[in-house]
Amino acid sequence: MDLKSIGQAGVLRTAVADVAVAREKARQARLLKLALFLGPLAAWFWLRLVSGNPVRFGISNPVPTELMPALVLMIVLCAVLILPLLGAGRSPHVLYRPSELTTSFADVRGMPVVVEEVVKTLNLFLAHRTFKERMGGTPRRAILFEGPPGTGKTYLAKAMAREAGVPFFFVSSSAFQSMYYGQTNRKIRNYFKALRKAARKEGGAIGFIEEIDAIGAARSGMGGGSGREGISGVVNELLIQLQSFDQPPTGRRVRGWFVDQLNYWLPTSAHLKKPSPEPANILVIGATNRKDDLDPALLRPGRFDRAVYFDLPSRRGRREILDYYLARKAHAPALDTPERRDTLAAMTFGYSPVMIEHLLDEALVWALRRGDSRLNWDDIQQARMTEELGLKQPVEYTEAERRTIATHEAGHATVAYLVGKGRKLEVLSIIKRGAALGLLAHSDLEERFTSTKTEIEALIQIAFGGMVAEELFFGESGTGPSGDLQAATSAAAQMVGSFGMGGSLVSLEAAGGMPGANIVSKVLASDTGREAVEAILETAKAAVTRSLQENRHLVEALRDALLERDELVGQEILDVLRGAEPVVVDLREAAPLQAEVVPPAEA
Repeated sequence: MDLKSIGQAGVLRTAVADVAVAREKARQARLLKLALFLGPLAAWFWLRLVSGNPVRFGISNPVPTELMPALVLMIVLCAVLILPLLGAGRSPHVLYRPSELTTSFADVRGMPVVVEEVVKTLNLFLAHRTFKERMGGTPRRAILFEGPPGTGKTYLAKAMAREAGVPFFFVSSSAFQSMYYGQTNRKIRNYFKALRKAARKEGGAIGFIEEIDAIGAARSGMGGGSGREGISGVVNELLIQLQSFDQPPTGRRVRGWFVDQLNYWLPTSAHLKKPSPEPANILVIGATNRKDDLDPALLRPGRFDRAVYFDLPSRRGRREILDYYLARKAHAPALDTPERRDTLAAMTFGYSPVMIEHLLDEALVWALRRGDSRLNWDDIQQARMTEELGLKQPVEYTEAERRTIATHEAGHATVAYLVGKGRKLEVLSIIKRGAALGLLAHSDLEERFTSTKTEIEALIQIAFGGMVAEELFFGESGTGPSGDLQAATSAAAQMVGSFGMGGSLVSLEAAGGMPGANIVSKVLASDTGREAVEAILETAKAAVTRSLQENRHLVEALRDALLERDELVGQEILDVLRGAEPVVVDLREAAPLQAEVVPPAEA
């Protein structure tokens, strides 16, 4: 085999790959064993037939009828008592042959870097003997797939097994758990035993352990993790089995025993040499979304020494995923334009591949409700709002409540329109969805991964829009702004304690714990931090009050439109705002938000 072909971008397809060669040798060996067993048996049957004394089959002494009930009862009792014990330690895996797997690398979209890394690992697996004998390298025996749920870890593992043409042993970590002491370890041993056996027969095997943190959590005193203590014996067994790939099969161990017995009587110079065991070509894939919980010994070189992170797809990746799924789902031709596809990819920021597929399936459900057999753009929007905001739950508001909620949401939308120049107004509604009596849904115009101080301040101001609108139009605010105050306080606390935007460069995250954990509590626990947060919030509210006083007409226009139509979507919001008198005051022309940290009093 050409060594350059191992590092190629595609999967090795040549029939001379080490896995294919080993598979063919194993097949020929099985045929030879079968011939050696059946040959003498067939010759014996033929001699009996030629001699006139053919073999006759049947039961010559059947069991007496009166003993049949007792015999059946004995068999049932044995089955009840013995079979559960025999099955308690059985490996809980599900075996998939390559022909049973329908997923290939062509079906994996939106993660080109991950696929490239996986292909390189798979080629080393397929050419393991060449890589070891000609280059002196040790192929990877285990890799870890890490990432949020629904990002395609299991999906890609199945594609690897199909592309490699080897058996795929799927098992969930929870399936190893047993009520009997020691049976969990026994299941793990039997799982790896089945992997070794299949690898020697088929030239290779891939084992996939779902949610491996359930059996590989950090042991007490090993550091890392979230404080959960794993079962030490189970973790130890897993560590041992990950080093068992060169364990000889039963037949070779029996032959080795006989060699040892002969060598016992022979002089040292005449000792027979036992053949060294051939390592089984196994690739173990562990999947988890909690890598920090794993025992450090699992992540050392020689075990799960390579971690592949599955991130949420980028905008380009989401476009590829949408193209893939829309090609398989009935849809209106209007969705085939590049503009529509790009817009949909931008709208699904933060979606995993599974979430994108589910969104389109929900859109098909909305199409069926309309009586159509194809989904369209409106169906996707309805499905998206339902998934992100919840089902519509119309309630009978009193007239005063309805007007208050409409004014509150109009205040949010007006401030977002004035200060959120980089934001897109998506939905403005006074229809109850989930726990929200009304809502404003807005997002970034472009896909962003960072935020500036001005942008965070704008979000705080948008949060105050509803409260200030109620105070301007009704003289006081009600209970509606409680969630808005929580969001504004959280953002301001992060500015002070995490981002260095509140007059102090001290990061409270350095105090320990997970990043972002209880940062609001840490900031508000100190008088200095609380005063800084209060200053940011007061300044933001004052700026919003000035702006809404000068732009009451925009709030009134949105309020009246909501009272008339209950819900405004996308362009409808902008049409109402632009239809009002165009007197717009930008909040960012007002005094910028500043929060001076009050120095502690001297003792």
